[in-house]
Amino acid sequence: MLIEVSPADLAGCRYAISPLVETTSALRMLTGHDHAGVLAPWRDRMRPRLAALRASDPAIGAWISLFRRDDNADFLQPPPSGLASFADELAGVRATPLATARAELARNLAGHRRPPGYAQRILDAPDVVDRLADAIAAAWAALVEPEWPRLRAVLERDIVQRAGRLAAYGWATALADLHPLVSWTEAGAIAIRHRDTGHYRLAGRGLVFSPSVFASLVLTTDPGWPFALIYRARGVADILGPPPDPPAGDALGPLLGPARAAVLRALAAPATTSQLVAQLGLSLGGVGGHLAVLHQAKLVSRTRTGRSVQYAATPLGDALLRAGNA
Repeated sequence: MLIEVSPADLAGCRYAISPLVETTSALRMLTGHDHAGVLAPWRDRMRPRLAALRASDPAIGAWISLFRRDDNADFLQPPPSGLASFADELAGVRATPLATARAELARNLAGHRRPPGYAQRILDAPDVVDRLADAIAAAWAALVEPEWPRLRAVLERDIVQRAGRLAAYGWATALADLHPLVSWTEAGAIAIRHRDTGHYRLAGRGLVFSPSVFASLVLTTDPGWPFALIYRARGVADILGPPPDPPAGDALGPLLGPARAAVLRALAAPATTSQLVAQLGLSLGGVGGHLAVLHQAKLVSRTRTGRSVQYAATPLGDALLRAGNA
């Protein structure tokens, strides 16, 4: 695939975070439709939650029965367009006219495996839009929302870095590490190794860059929708994957101790105590003790969000991390 860009497209680029895309992508990974890779620890941790969801709401299974590589129903996963909340995105799903939903579901299922009987009955029901929207809401609440502040921090950090590189250095630098299948050509176009071998022009509309925690590479080129490139954000494996190994020549471990240094490194993105326990494999008491020492030393901050407490590295903690990794 080639996507031609013009000088006007640079100014027209936008950046988006979509909780709805993240929920769909998380469910695709959990059900084996997308490869988990380094996120296998998260997948294994969440699979019991998914099993409970499927047992409590058959519409979850009906939604999963629609998953395929392409031609998915657009109303269930519209391309990201900005920084909308999950509630706003879900409201858009619920507002889909029944006739539109039926047409998109029919296209989705054409040439696809036949859904199980219970799922087909839900897809044929007059309240199918609301039932699928309820399934999406349940998946969000169980799988993504509990860790959303931390995940969103990673996505926002990726946007800031990529937007800065695009503005300062242009397309080639911004695309350099986005995905192995994406590159910049000498002719001034975005080249993507993809089953779609079409030739597209942005024609001044710009491109929507949308980092994702769970999706690896998703393209939106359908007429009527903005051109969007959804890609895996940098740093995701550091907060959901296995505990990272200390860098070569690590000076932080000998200074703070290996476990305390690991806690500080993990707080490059905000996290709760329970999230750190799940990521690092340390005991709850051990993590709590390390956080208390790091907070007293002003290396981490803590902020209450609802019923949970989020910890994050302070500017002093960030400076120590950079010095320890130098």
